Amino acid sequence: MKYVNNMLWACLLAVTWLPVSLAQTKTGGSAAANQVKTANGVLEGTTEQSGIRSFKGVPFAAPPVGNLRWREPQPAKNWQGVRKATQFGPRAMQLALFGDMNFRSNGMNEDCLYLNVWTPAKTGKEKLPVLVYFYGGGFVAGDGSEPRYDGESMAQQGMVAVTVNYRLGVFGFMTHPELTKESPNKASGNYGLLDQSAALKWVKQNIAAFGGDPSKVTIAGESAGSYSVSAQMASPLSKNLIAGAIGESGSLLSLQPTTPLAQSEQNGVTFATSLGANSLAALRALPADQLLQATSKPGTPRFSVVVDGYFFPKAPSEIFTSGQQAKVPLLAGWNSEESGFRGILGQEAPTPENYKKALEKQFGERASDVLKAYPATTEDEVIQAATALAGDRFIGYSTWKLIDVHAQTSGKLVYRYMYSRPRPEMTPEMGNATPGLAGGVIRNADPNVKKAPPARGAVHSAEIEYAMGNLATNKVYAWTPEDYKISKLMQSYFANFIKSGNPNGQGLPTWPALKPGSPAPVMNIDVNTRLETDKNRERYLLLEELAKK
Repeated sequence: MKYVNNMLWACLLAVTWLPVSLAQTKTGGSAAANQVKTANGVLEGTTEQSGIRSFKGVPFAAPPVGNLRWREPQPAKNWQGVRKATQFGPRAMQLALFGDMNFRSNGMNEDCLYLNVWTPAKTGKEKLPVLVYFYGGGFVAGDGSEPRYDGESMAQQGMVAVTVNYRLGVFGFMTHPELTKESPNKASGNYGLLDQSAALKWVKQNIAAFGGDPSKVTIAGESAGSYSVSAQMASPLSKNLIAGAIGESGSLLSLQPTTPLAQSEQNGVTFATSLGANSLAALRALPADQLLQATSKPGTPRFSVVVDGYFFPKAPSEIFTSGQQAKVPLLAGWNSEESGFRGILGQEAPTPENYKKALEKQFGERASDVLKAYPATTEDEVIQAATALAGDRFIGYSTWKLIDVHAQTSGKLVYRYMYSRPRPEMTPEMGNATPGLAGGVIRNADPNVKKAPPARGAVHSAEIEYAMGNLATNKVYAWTPEDYKISKLMQSYFANFIKSGNPNGQGLPTWPALKPGSPAPVMNIDVNTRLETDKNRERYLLLEELAKK
């Protein structure tokens, strides 16, 4: 997730249900029972064995191709007759970067603006709460078809679940002076975030047809998906479309300010020049795969979220600090091993001496302050302290800042967690596979290379399958009864929050909300899930101070 780290960066249309016919589908249930009439036309999905109905590959915007490349999403076109919604749409253009991603999508294509719906509702009158989930992947990878995000299990908890595709990388975030000039909003970039906003408008307009309540939409996501949650909360385009938010590891309130548009535009000029494209027409005429491959070359500019003056009238941090974000309940937290101690020590041995040297190299005259905040006098303590520091700098601080500021300025309930369950061993079938980047997997690893030691805590992205109730979809790890117990608990917390804005429920450890000015209660989710009190506030304040210098 290096890219994420560098970023530290309507009226409701009436919909009707079709009369039930006797025609049977292969997956069970009548054809008409699997049909829903949306604003664009009739969809026909499938009924899963669980009884949950699914609708996959639903277009929520026009294909962003041709002259619509690097344009805000345009309305989806209507269709005649019945459109099959039984196959995930194509995933957004992306390089194969993370070993923990596997897709069920219908290939990869620039034409990627599709969403997926899972619903337990039998009629369009049930008004169930809605979950809209944004995938992670550093804004350069990921897809709504990934099994770990599958919405069937959440739908079985009594809600309508939605996963959303959005543009990535150069297609989703490139800025350029000419793009800004031609835009009716005088802005460029943030197309991926605008896609998410368009999907939320689609949900507002259509979700009642699937038995959902358009006034009870909770957005959620992990990593770049969590950054996306903070973005949609901050943007005036989206903040009135949501009723709750869940952030898993990350936000735009990071140690590095969000990039100004003018600064980012120069990256667009550099990129276009490297391709020999001297006009927007020339850039738009280039094949999508050529653009994608160009981004893999060393020295190619990176494109991230920008303060564009449209999606973000001002910096997200300013929006939250001034209380102009969506005033909704928030549940957020991060994992106990978001990054490893190597993020501080590199390849040096984890000795107290090497740790001190590493801090002096990175923090100069403030190294002693950092050592005081992250103390270590033994090798074991060095591993723990350096792991905590690396994780905080990567993603812990930005998640803490989102929680802290929202609790102060929203007037709404805010709940904080720490997820600390290490994944179990990999299954024997994985052979020489080893843990990789961002919770990923390196398959067919060299058996002669020394394997990394087992994670002491929960690595980045480890909580997703637990929270979404999807452990069984991940065949890499040998899940134990304890893992399923933790998953049931975490999913219950999430489901309760989506339904009521409060995670608490019968049989669960009591989880109090934050009180501004008081030490934060933190629900530590593990085999022994327990309530703790935050003792690390001074760490985050120190990192904040150091980042301002």
